[in-house]
Amino acid sequence: IRTVGGHVGVQLNYVSHEIVKEKPALPGLPSTFPGEEDCDTLILHLEDQTTGLTAELIYTTFEKVDVITRSVILKNTAEQPIYLTKVMSACLDLDCTDEKYDILTLHGSWGRERQMERRSLMHGKQSVGSVRGESSHQEHPFIALLSENATQDTGEVYGMHFVYSGNFLAQAELSQFDSIRMTMGIHPENFVWKLEQGESFAAPEVVMTYSSEGLSGMTHHYHDMYREHLIRGEYRDKKRPILINNWEATYFDFNTDKLLKIAKQASKLGIEMLVMDDGWFGHRNDDSTSLGDWKVNEQKLPGGLKLLVDQVNAMGLKFGIWFEPEMISPDSDLYREHPDWAISIPGRVGSLCRNQYVLDLSRKEVRDHAFESVAAVLHSTNIEYVKWDMNRQLSDLGSVELPADRQGELYHRYVLGVYELQERLLAEFPHLLLENCSGGGARFDPGMLYYSPQIWCSDDTDAIERLKIQEGTMLLYPLSTMGAHVSDCPNHALGRVTPFETRGHVALAGTFGYELDITKIPEEDRQQIPAQTAMYHKYNDLIRRGDYWRIASYLENGSYDCYMVASKDKKEALITYVQVLSRPNFHSRRVRLKGLSPENRYRIEETGEVLGGDVLMQAGMLIAPLWGDYRSRLIHLTEA
Repeated sequence: IRTVGGHVGVQLNYVSHEIVKEKPALPGLPSTFPGEEDCDTLILHLEDQTTGLTAELIYTTFEKVDVITRSVILKNTAEQPIYLTKVMSACLDLDCTDEKYDILTLHGSWGRERQMERRSLMHGKQSVGSVRGESSHQEHPFIALLSENATQDTGEVYGMHFVYSGNFLAQAELSQFDSIRMTMGIHPENFVWKLEQGESFAAPEVVMTYSSEGLSGMTHHYHDMYREHLIRGEYRDKKRPILINNWEATYFDFNTDKLLKIAKQASKLGIEMLVMDDGWFGHRNDDSTSLGDWKVNEQKLPGGLKLLVDQVNAMGLKFGIWFEPEMISPDSDLYREHPDWAISIPGRVGSLCRNQYVLDLSRKEVRDHAFESVAAVLHSTNIEYVKWDMNRQLSDLGSVELPADRQGELYHRYVLGVYELQERLLAEFPHLLLENCSGGGARFDPGMLYYSPQIWCSDDTDAIERLKIQEGTMLLYPLSTMGAHVSDCPNHALGRVTPFETRGHVALAGTFGYELDITKIPEEDRQQIPAQTAMYHKYNDLIRRGDYWRIASYLENGSYDCYMVASKDKKEALITYVQVLSRPNFHSRRVRLKGLSPENRYRIEETGEVLGGDVLMQAGMLIAPLWGDYRSRLIHLTEA
């Protein structure tokens, strides 16, 4: 903190505590909720009598999923303002003097998000973070401490995951005495929050878990936690419609006729929804214009949006649409009317990214306009899905409405504005399927998951690159949350050509859909779509509800990938095997399965062979070499 007198000392001392049978919500913030499980919450009341700052440390236990959540609420009881300059949501101290530990984080960039990286914990501080205004492509709001010998299925793991979508800091420190401190919270860089007398500040929540069964144990805790206590709405436990998105099919070059041709072909093949992506509004034929002008471009869509939607619905397809409500183009009616609505520093020419500025969502009038613009479009016709995009980070931080001593609040106020907008959207349209996106996977975090049951995983739809991206994502998130599509080849991100079958198998791990011009792909590929859509319907309940197990990692071995999902009752399993690189003159590869019952006997659907669960897990099964690179197999097990 910093006082009006410029002093930075703070000493919070215990006053009292209480234990309640509930889970307090955090004002304005996403947070986990009890569901059917009873929660015990410990609230520690602390006070600094010198400054008048009080704190509530809030710990909630979710016993069935082995999770503890932690958050902090600070309040100023003094007459003078207090300036918060650093608020960590959780701090975990471990006396581990006899052990050596590693840390695990997720790094990346556009097109290669959430790559797992493990390294030894050395003396000093090691951290990851974001100061981009979002959780970011580059880092992820997660850190885990692993015993040195920890593997996928053995050893100790302490995980911390941040339910927040803005700037963050996740840090592990090995002290001079070999004790370890892990902290997580809003990044202190450019953060200053003014607390007047009687005002409170709620810090976002951290989800903490411990596993004595390696990374798999941590993964299962997070998956169960988020499925039961973070994701909301009717789609939480529901199969999602198979969609086809026109972005990589047409980019900005489309009209009603093109979309209807795609929809007509899609409806014959088992696809259930058409999503119209960027380019339907204003005079937007490239990315240099019209963000903020959410009016239909009738030169592209003669007769308007309702005519198009009615025709798509008549074909038996649902309809979805793309928005980027947080952004504004310099070439837009909105910017010409309200240039002060963009985040900017007075007197400076703002930096453009993707030819756009960021709307100042700390301002109520800007939030109201953004919401009313989106809501008007959704009310105009039968739209059942929204892809909410955010294609640039925050820079040139300045708000014309905030006073000088509150400019340091802009980053956090912006995120609160995003949360408010999405909460209003879901209240107004409770049956809407919302999918968040940020230039791909730059805002794939638990905060966004509270509002949308699925998030676009990455703009890189190449099946082989997706193996690494999806492995890092599945480490923490249920498979049902990952937006994953079958796209065209050569792949638009890197030019690789992979079999259509492999693309389908890899996308099956996520929400499953298509990102291509179905009217132009090879007939051989098109003929596979009915079998792929049937495959999705056959396996999605298992994939959405079952336990995920990692068997082999292409990220680690550079040769092949293998993972499986087993039902909670251990009566069914689906194994996905991808041979990335073929090998000359090699025998079959032995794959030892996980998550089965040793006492059960399982039938391999493809061959009819029956084997015991103990055999499949201990001796494994043999997978013969596949002919060619980038080949894949699905193996379905049912109780015999």
